[in-house]
Amino acid sequence: MAVEVVTFGCRLNAFESELIRREAEGAGLADTIVVNSCAVTNEAVAQARQQIRKLKRARPEARIIVTGCAAQTEPATFAAMAEVDRVIGNDDKTRGDAWHAAKGALDAGVNFGLDTEQKIAVADIMAVREMAPHLLDGYQSGLPRVFVQVQNGCDHRCTFCIIPYGRGNSRSVPVGAVVEQVRRLAERGHAEIVLTGVDLTSYGADLPGVPKLGSLVKKVLRHVPELQRLRISSIDQVEADRDLIDALATEPRLMPHLHLSLQAGDDLILKRMKRRHCRADAIAFCAEVRRLRPDIALGADLIAGFPTETEEMFRRSLDLVEACGLTFLHVFPYSPRPGTPAARMPQLDGRVIRARAARLRAAGEAALQRRLAAEVGATRSVLIEGPTQGRTEHFIPVSVGGETPGTVRRLTMSGHDGTRLVV
Repeated sequence: MAVEVVTFGCRLNAFESELIRREAEGAGLADTIVVNSCAVTNEAVAQARQQIRKLKRARPEARIIVTGCAAQTEPATFAAMAEVDRVIGNDDKTRGDAWHAAKGALDAGVNFGLDTEQKIAVADIMAVREMAPHLLDGYQSGLPRVFVQVQNGCDHRCTFCIIPYGRGNSRSVPVGAVVEQVRRLAERGHAEIVLTGVDLTSYGADLPGVPKLGSLVKKVLRHVPELQRLRISSIDQVEADRDLIDALATEPRLMPHLHLSLQAGDDLILKRMKRRHCRADAIAFCAEVRRLRPDIALGADLIAGFPTETEEMFRRSLDLVEACGLTFLHVFPYSPRPGTPAARMPQLDGRVIRARAARLRAAGEAALQRRLAAEVGATRSVLIEGPTQGRTEHFIPVSVGGETPGTVRRLTMSGHDGTRLVV
């Protein structure tokens, strides 16, 4: 492979990695590894640095280019690494001209070398106001489930979050371009499409007519009848529009699974996070979507150990798992990100943060076990991802055998092994 892309972080990065591979190879780069980084936590940045060192030891002759959110927010950190040859900003990473420039700089560096500053090609992400649609004819991996980017950036400023400084302000892909991208991928045999973005429910605010995410979902389903399954990635439930809720209730091809940006279950902590919902809003939303789609599976992001969080406040987050009927938890031990307001707040002891994260994960594991047990005997629509695994419409993993990858099969669940359903 001329260009290998190593991806960290979110589903949006997974989509963009396919574009990176296409543009980097189109620029003529060879024997090159691109690390598409994540900046959501300190640990994510540390993992990228560790992986860069490991990759260089394994392939000492390969050029290493770093891009992604961590490259945007901490370019000097990566440029200072001897293993790194180039650092490319988040907006430029999907642009062909940026990769042609990278090749020229790297070729010149073979003879003259590049100092730390010369390695950096990172522009001001906040100056970016528009989003060019990127069309993929198909994913190189041929995966049954693939992602389509419909939005990027975020206009909100949660006190713990560094991502707006890595992604810029919110901007959207026009509806027609999204429909065309979904149609291309569906025609090439991808059975399930996931619409993804940084702040997905802010979709359309910058477009003529201000279309909402729900309108986009309905138009994709209406104009791409050959698409078997549509899924949406993480949403901020406070911004969910009526069309989106209606689509969940009435569109069988829209999968009954939502991942919510809840973050905490205590109102004072939510206020200090600068979130736009309270505990009661989250519980009411979950009750409403479950009333409309009773079998829906709900997941959520939750942060453990946010600054000033007391044991009583934490228990309200812990109780949210049951109050909202959550099945899948993505638990973040709080990590102070330089430049964010929360990093200047009174911090908790790291041992307390880790212990609370472990308790949240245990609650999530118990919730998953209950859902697995409840699925036994049910017949589900399973997307076959590979020789031994598929996923139900609720995103629950299923152990399979003898099925054709890329197909959707109606299968009855005979049991579970603690982590997956078993046919």
